[in-house]
Amino acid sequence: MTAPSPIEHLIALMARLPGLGPRSARRAVLHIVRKRAALLAPLAEALQAVAQTARECLNCGNIDTADICPICASAARANGQICVVEDVADLWAMERTGAFKGRYHVLGGTLSALGGIGPEDLKIPRLKDRLQTEQVGEIILALPATVDGQTTAHFIADEMGADITISTLAQGVPIGGELDYLDEGTIGAALAARRAF
Repeated sequence: MTAPSPIEHLIALMARLPGLGPRSARRAVLHIVRKRAALLAPLAEALQAVAQTARECLNCGNIDTADICPICASAARANGQICVVEDVADLWAMERTGAFKGRYHVLGGTLSALGGIGPEDLKIPRLKDRLQTEQVGEIILALPATVDGQTTAHFIADEMGADITISTLAQGVPIGGELDYLDEGTIGAALAARRAF
């Protein structure tokens, strides 16, 4: 059995990306190769740069090129609100709306009895630490409207204590919906109409 060609290897790697199957990956690679001067070299350089510089924010868990992301570094974002999200993709979805002006906390997942994910597997202790070091008045739980997301929300609400306001996104986020797949208008409206949890 011979090793795959570099093009076939690239297609196989691209097919692993979310939203791309083998056929879509093949079309994308063909387009990139045909436009190699305009796309291939810059794409390779950009991938190399990201591979060398991307890191997780030590404060919130966002992905950026600095140890502390620009959101956490901004004094203007220190308004006493922390929006708790499941994943970085959810944080980026919230940021696209421009509706939230506070800081974030990325859990890195949700509690899942079936998946074997417990509180110790999430960044809940780091969230509790932030309550001691930042002046937090409200925690907004922007978690998926799934059983695991709601279980996680209840657990966090129980852990945070009574002196912090806990709110959750309003209706409008569909049951079973993921923030990363929602449009900016829906996320913005849900954030604006949040309610006490």
